[in-house]
Amino acid sequence: MPAFFNHVFQCLWQERTKVIALMLVLALVAPQPAKAQFIDWAAIVAAINAIGTAINNVIGGGLQAINTALGAVNNILNTINSFFQTQIYPPAAINRARGVVGVVQGIYNVIRGLVNLNVASATLANPSQLENVLLSRNPGNIGQVSGRYTTVYQSLPASTDAPPAVRDMIDMTDATAEAGMKKAIAIDAAADQLMDASDQLASELGQAAPGTAPMIEAESAAMLVKAHALTQSAMAELFRIRAVDIANTGAALKFNANNASDTRRDLTNMFKK
Repeated sequence: MPAFFNHVFQCLWQERTKVIALMLVLALVAPQPAKAQFIDWAAIVAAINAIGTAINNVIGGGLQAINTALGAVNNILNTINSFFQTQIYPPAAINRARGVVGVVQGIYNVIRGLVNLNVASATLANPSQLENVLLSRNPGNIGQVSGRYTTVYQSLPASTDAPPAVRDMIDMTDATAEAGMKKAIAIDAAADQLMDASDQLASELGQAAPGTAPMIEAESAAMLVKAHALTQSAMAELFRIRAVDIANTGAALKFNANNASDTRRDLTNMFKK
């Protein structure tokens, strides 16, 4: 209401010349009450009506223009709202997307069950203990790998029991095998963390408002990058294991060549005698 009165005052001020002229005319034509006469209420009412008519003529057009402008703004807002509901964020499409999220979440749950299947197969005590550590998916058990590994695969031969080259190859093979086992435990644990994060993101996405969905999608994209990095890490570990396996094959061939050379030299020396 204060804004309305301010607008009325501005309109009257702009038309002040006409208003003043009207007031002077009314003052001249209005009958002056004589002494001991009654007040002429009809004239006063007529003057008030004349003032009301003048004000209406002065600001009526402005009020009508304002009302027309407000109607146009309201139509524009209704059009924008209709566009968002039918094109940008249609409720039916949003509900379908949320339904798809629920279906995908069910698939994730099945995958999680498959990942957590018990595949332990060792039957003897020492191999079973090592296998339990390897399948624990608990990075806190990584420190137990070396002791369990040595129990099953034996320790490094003493220097009096094997040549230095053979001991080096055995040590490198054991180190790579243990590293692969430790890395597998760490990767299993990281995969569980990614699965938990995926479940949480899927749950949030199923309840997210259209305006917040892009934020969750961005977080999902970041998690996908981390998953790819984890896959690359696992692949690098496989490359290391395969490289050591190839190196061991090459070393065995070299040992055979050295043994053949030693045998040939011994035979030559024997015939010389």
